[in-house]
Amino acid sequence: MTTRRQMRLTPELVARVPFPPRHHLGAAPGSHAPEGQREANAAAILAKLPPDRSLWVFTYGSLMWKHGRMFEGEPVPGIIRGWHRAFCLGWDRGVRGNKQSPGLMLSLDRGGQCQGLAFRISRQHLADNLLSLLQREPPLPPRWVKVKTASGVLDAIAFTNDRKSDLYVGGLTHEQIADALAKACGRNGSMAEYLHNTIRHLQSLNIHDRHLWRMQDLVAARLEAPASTGTRLRF
Repeated sequence: MTTRRQMRLTPELVARVPFPPRHHLGAAPGSHAPEGQREANAAAILAKLPPDRSLWVFTYGSLMWKHGRMFEGEPVPGIIRGWHRAFCLGWDRGVRGNKQSPGLMLSLDRGGQCQGLAFRISRQHLADNLLSLLQREPPLPPRWVKVKTASGVLDAIAFTNDRKSDLYVGGLTHEQIADALAKACGRNGSMAEYLHNTIRHLQSLNIHDRHLWRMQDLVAARLEAPASTGTRLRF
């Protein structure tokens, strides 16, 4: 069992990130997707379903705890190989970033491994539930992955990033990523808040992500500086 660690990034530090003026807010990454792209992605996924019409989704971020009623049954803990959590989806200038301080969203990048939860999309109104799921995510086609669980291997879709996509941001150092996360704030709050919430929920599942843990330490160091004090966020 993973031991609960004390984060350096506290709610008090998160609250130092100032809200941006409304005129600084822009669009989310990929918000202007070509018409019909998500419908085409949904059709391609449904065409590959097994006979029992079970469609599993591997979740690794906020989708683990913010998914509404589109899933059925209990989630299944699992791990996928060849992918890891990374702040590589950008640039976000509206949701948790702005035009002056754009944010980097969490996605799956090549290499390593990732622990998360597999959920089954409710088979009642399956097509509608799948489309709703795709509409809340960036317009990148989900990838089929193998999820290793305690009871076997599941075929599932996962929202990964494509290094050839315009939405992929790579080549940044840990320090450069932390600089962006410590400043970015948009309609839904700050990237620091998102980072804190993600780690807190992962801890509740006994999941420790070394990359995110290092990132919260770097972000906290930046917010500890006196100049970081600003308008408080509701946490």
